Amino acid sequence: MNLILLGPPGAGKGTQARRLEEKHGLVQLSTGDMLRAAIASGSALGLRVKEIMEKGQLVSDDIMIGLISERIDKPDCRNGYILDGFPRTVAQAEALDEMLARRKSPLSAVIEMKVDEAALTERIVGRFTCAKCGAGYHEKFKPTAKAGVCDECGATAFKRRDDDKLEVVGQRFAAYRNQTAPLLPYYKQRGVLHSVDGMAEMDDVTRQLEQLLTQLKAA
Repeated sequence: MNLILLGPPGAGKGTQARRLEEKHGLVQLSTGDMLRAAIASGSALGLRVKEIMEKGQLVSDDIMIGLISERIDKPDCRNGYILDGFPRTVAQAEALDEMLARRKSPLSAVIEMKVDEAALTERIVGRFTCAKCGAGYHEKFKPTAKAGVCDECGATAFKRRDDDKLEVVGQRFAAYRNQTAPLLPYYKQRGVLHSVDGMAEMDDVTRQLEQLLTQLKAA
């Protein structure tokens, strides 16, 4: 199974990808990890990537497609993979499709995790964690039993991720709408787009994904 999970920031793509990895032997392919691995390898492509990044430039789509092609050749991808962070634009999707067509290894499915932007924003901006033990909380959905005190370790210091701030979340949603959301009609036209309710409870989202994969395998 060769999959892409699509959805805005905070939709839970990372969590669900890890669960699919564990159950189905798929490999989550992060473009960031691939770039770092290429540089560490010292290969010709890795040296090229290093030079580009050291100049503060963006790695081209052609190079990313080359990295993905090399990565999915590795033995651990024999059962399939989940692409994380790519494609982000229709141009990247077209280049990816061309490469996979040459390999005769097309995408099995592109799965959209559908969310309500306002409700998801509320989920994200209300998150905080204990600075000592890392226990996770939410202002509305999972507050500490005693205000200002961690339920797990009793510490009184908490922290929030910088990218959970309201203005940052808004910018990330805008970027998704403008750049990545156009992928949905692109993949729908190709007959590979499916969707699950990303606002459901985590385990329910997992059940939806498992049902979808079962249907795809039976088709």
